[in-house]
This record gives sequence, C-alpha cells and structure tokens, in this order.
Amino acid sequence: MSAGYLVLFAKEPRMGRVKTRLARDIGTVGAWAFYRQSLTRLVRDLGHDPRWQTVLAVAPDTALAAPCWPACDLFVPQGQGGLGERMQRVFDGMPPGPVVIVGADIPGVEKRHIASAFKALGRSDAVIGPADDGGYWLIGLKRRPRIPQIFDGVRWSGPHAMTDTLQNMRGLDITRLDTLIDVDTGSDLKRLQSKA
Repeated sequence: MSAGYLVLFAKEPRMGRVKTRLARDIGTVGAWAFYRQSLTRLVRDLGHDPRWQTVLAVAPDTALAAPCWPACDLFVPQGQGGLGERMQRVFDGMPPGPVVIVGADIPGVEKRHIASAFKALGRSDAVIGPADDGGYWLIGLKRRPRIPQIFDGVRWSGPHAMTDTLQNMRGLDITRLDTLIDVDTGSDLKRLQSKA
C-alpha cells in the first residue's frame, strides 16, 4: 500500500513555452533541453516507487494525451487558473491520503526527500521544501481532518511565495525539508552546476 500521492506538476515541454526566464540567459533550445531532461529524470528517479503513487499533473489540459510525457502511474490535468488554484485543485481532488506536490524543474530532488516528506505527514499537518530563492520546491498536506486552503494571495515567482504560503498555513503543524536550488535563471543553473 502506498504512503500517498506524489504529484509532479509539469508543463508540456514545448520549445519557447517552458523555462522562459532561463531561456533569456541560455537560449530557448538550452532551456527546453534542461526542462525535458529535468522532467524525464524526475519521473524516472521518483516514479514507480511502491511507497507512493506517482501522478503527473500536466498543463495545458489539451496536452494530456500528448506523446511527449515520460511513463507515469497516472496522468491528470491541472485545469485552469493560476498556480495556486491549480495546486489547490489537486489537493482537493485526489483520493484520500496525503498528497505531496513537486515542480518538474528541481534537479536536486531525490527519493529520500520524498520519503522524508511522506514520513513528516505521518506526524505533521503539512510539509514544505524551501527553495533558495524564497519559493519552495515541495508542498504537502496530510488532508485530514480537512483540506486547508493555503494559496490565497500568494505572490508567485518571487521571494515571497513561501512566506505568503506559510502565512496561510498558520495553525498547522509544519515540517520543513532541505533547501534546494530552483533553476529559473542562468545564474541558478551555474550555482547548481558548481555544486555537482
């Protein structure tokens, strides 16, 4: 029996549509290749683990049947709206059990991080994996006895995303995981490569 659901949030890997801030620094082809490699590695390394069921939440919804996706246990559409609305929809709509959401562009994520997140949800209401840019690479909820609404008013793609989300999570017991690098720019990529 799985510990819960690992949901990987992914955009259809179309050139010019993914990692646009990174593309400004390293070019469209380089950013597209980085995203495809990250997504493939993430699904390969984290998916198909008996400790959790892996779900690929894809955007746009019309790409659900596209042949570009790596093999995964289950595919769901993200639906319409901003990032917070789409993540909340996943928390609200998954079958019973804890849910952990991870972005597809965090190269440092390993199975041990996901196992730690699900273990934390055995004793905490929520888990968060801070990114070094003020955002986060993982968010998870136990979803019992209720599913909290945690994304209202979050300022995405900037240094306030985690602070805003934690503000919405007041009153919940929260476990923090390791801080990882979120690759959005060329300088982020250089920092990641220097740590390799």
